[in-house]
Amino acid sequence: MNTLEAFNQALFLKLNATPSTPASQIDLARFIADYVIYLVPLSLVAIWLSGDERRRQTALRACCVAWLALGINQLIALLWPHPRPFELGIGHTFLDHAPDSSFPSDHATIFASIALTLLLGSVRRYGVVILLCGLAVAWARVFVGVHFPFDMAGAVAVAGVAFMLTAPLWRWLGARLTRALIAVYRKLLAWPIERGWLSL
Repeated sequence: MNTLEAFNQALFLKLNATPSTPASQIDLARFIADYVIYLVPLSLVAIWLSGDERRRQTALRACCVAWLALGINQLIALLWPHPRPFELGIGHTFLDHAPDSSFPSDHATIFASIALTLLLGSVRRYGVVILLCGLAVAWARVFVGVHFPFDMAGAVAVAGVAFMLTAPLWRWLGARLTRALIAVYRKLLAWPIERGWLSL
């Protein structure tokens, strides 16, 4: 076992819950690990419905960065599958999970991609909320035993790579794609928009 992997496993054991951990703490971690991610699409929808064209373009770019990052994750898992802690018999597991590759964490990748794009796109309030939620989810998924800490670090790195890879294409296509989707949005939701229930 190399030094980095040994450190990864040692750090995991320090963060992982044990049978002596209070049940309420484990239940909270399970809830965070499974359900907080739904705040991501809700936040993006809120930005779109209440925002101007610039904020809508940032929300759309965040989606694109996240999708590309998840694609990179699939490629990494194919080329270098990394077992989860419970597959190696390390620590304790308190959340059912398929025995697929753990590195990088898809949950953490989504949070990191969205938070990075929102923060750099000047939608900072939502970006900070997504960042803090992402940190909580990263902790929870290690705590309940389905991820190693380095899975989370890898997710941040992948998000950064995806953001940089999308930058040239977004400069060329971002504004046009956003305006096209805004036109579709205004046509499909014309009735509530006309009544002032939704932002134009």
